Amino acid sequence: MTQAKNNPFPLLHLIDSPADLRGLPKQKLNQVSDELRQFLLSSVSKSSGHLASGLGTVELTVALHYVFKTPFDHIVWDVGHQAYPHKILTGRRDRLHTIRQKDGLHPFPWREESEYDVLSVGHSSTSISAALGLAIAAEREGENRKTVAIIGDGALTAGMAFEAMNHAGDVAPDMLVILNDNDMSISENVGALNNHFARLLSGKVYTSLREGSKQLLSALPSMRELVSRAEEHVKGMVTPGTIFEELGFNYIGPIDGHDVDALVDTLSNMRTLKGPQLLHVVTRKGKGYGPAEKDPIGYHGVPKFDPSIDSLPAKAPSIPSYSAVFGEWLCEVAQGDNKLMAITPAMREGSGMVEFARRFPKQYFDVAIAEQHAVTFASGLAIAGMKPVVAIYSTFLQRAYDQLIHDVALQNLDVLFAIDRAGIVGADGPTHQGAFDLSFMRCIPNLIIMTPSDENECRLMLSTGYLHQGPAAVRYPRGNGTGVDYSPLEALTIGKSRTVRSGKKIAILNFGTLLGEAVLAAEKLDATVIDMRFVKPLDIEAVLAAAEQHDILVTLEENAVSGGAGSAVSEALAAARVNQSVLHLGLPDSFIKHGSQDEIRAELLLDAEGIEAQIKARI
Repeated sequence: MTQAKNNPFPLLHLIDSPADLRGLPKQKLNQVSDELRQFLLSSVSKSSGHLASGLGTVELTVALHYVFKTPFDHIVWDVGHQAYPHKILTGRRDRLHTIRQKDGLHPFPWREESEYDVLSVGHSSTSISAALGLAIAAEREGENRKTVAIIGDGALTAGMAFEAMNHAGDVAPDMLVILNDNDMSISENVGALNNHFARLLSGKVYTSLREGSKQLLSALPSMRELVSRAEEHVKGMVTPGTIFEELGFNYIGPIDGHDVDALVDTLSNMRTLKGPQLLHVVTRKGKGYGPAEKDPIGYHGVPKFDPSIDSLPAKAPSIPSYSAVFGEWLCEVAQGDNKLMAITPAMREGSGMVEFARRFPKQYFDVAIAEQHAVTFASGLAIAGMKPVVAIYSTFLQRAYDQLIHDVALQNLDVLFAIDRAGIVGADGPTHQGAFDLSFMRCIPNLIIMTPSDENECRLMLSTGYLHQGPAAVRYPRGNGTGVDYSPLEALTIGKSRTVRSGKKIAILNFGTLLGEAVLAAEKLDATVIDMRFVKPLDIEAVLAAAEQHDILVTLEENAVSGGAGSAVSEALAAARVNQSVLHLGLPDSFIKHGSQDEIRAELLLDAEGIEAQIKARI
């Protein structure tokens, strides 16, 4: 332990590891929780990052590390937004101010960062599956290692979580799943009475009585079944856990997730229970900071702000983001077409759909964190003659790849995919960088793929895909556009590029929003720049003409070079038996770490200077 003098967090600064926390008397845990919450608020307000989720898991995190012998015992977090308190208590307190910044702490639990981070996470609903594997391995190990999965922040809405629970109920290892339920406020029936009830249901007296009764009646199958059913119905009447019981879990709760004493008592009892257990914990997202409690969505991810002011800093008027451009396009088209159906897997705010949801509620569907369902749901709408638009982040579309192929493209259905956060996303790091969508979509028959170079092109391509009879995808980045004027909505000629600049010897074939950087580099090199627009179908005529008129072709994309748009160019040249020197610029064959978008692009030599340098090196 290290002691800090004149520190506003005297207890917290004694905790350099969970072992230090476990060395404190239980009566100090409330003070630890208070200091942890204030430290989190103070740090994130200065650095930016995820806030509301972590504020809601303070007491739960303290109780978990107090009861379980981490890192020997395994605690698996889901998504990771809620794991900032976990990072603080596991030796990373003094580096929290670097979170999400280049070379700083990872935004989510990350195995390479700490032995306390059992699973690297970022996408939702993975914790129970991983915990099940860990629990089965722990049983074989035979050293009484405990396994806990914490799932919440909407992650239980995904089918994968229930698939894992169904499997866990079947193989029945000793494991604990904690449902962090922050979607409802704590009412009277989730207070002292329920905390007492949870202690009873998890305690030795109730457990031994229940198991003893079952053993006593084992010779009487019909009677045992009757008692089992009676227990199930009694618990079903007073708890909302029937569905978990049906999946093979012993359900305990709901319990107040901000009562650290009750959490410690209940977790201590449940630590000794056999088989799959589920503890239902009710928390309040943003707990302890009034503005975040009132607006947990707005305070989910925050910029730098002053906690003494009851609002986040107003955003200065600026060029609209691509997400906002998409939202405006949706509203504009929906005004004249009631067959448009917009679908999002829990990304209403991130995908720019707030205004659309307000104005066209009957045409708006938030299917929760269920990407697979979102895509197949869209296929059903398309079969029925509707015009579905699936707004989805690039990395989230990865989770619905089979549905994209099998349920949409194979049937050549009229579904438009508006793929947000394509390319470098920035601070959310490897789990969220949209590095692979061009590569994994390009091989799918029937699918048109478009890469706008600015926000006006984005609008036109969305209209092109919407008016096209069949599946289409428009991929655009996180962040603001370029400030160009809009032209009237119309369909582009599918598969047709446009020449932006004419030059000599070098032709840069650009796919996407790096066009501005390409032009700056081209001016230094006197190179031709062609905005390819379409990855599929590729403008082969333009590619062959460029090859004939230039010594070298350079393909530029914010996607993995492996299998990306540049690969399509090389394939076209090979098919035409054209022997042409081609330099492929894009994302390397590695996972891209976190940092600002500009920092990462500069590091990967995808800004104007880097593009120029790579071309000169090749020449």
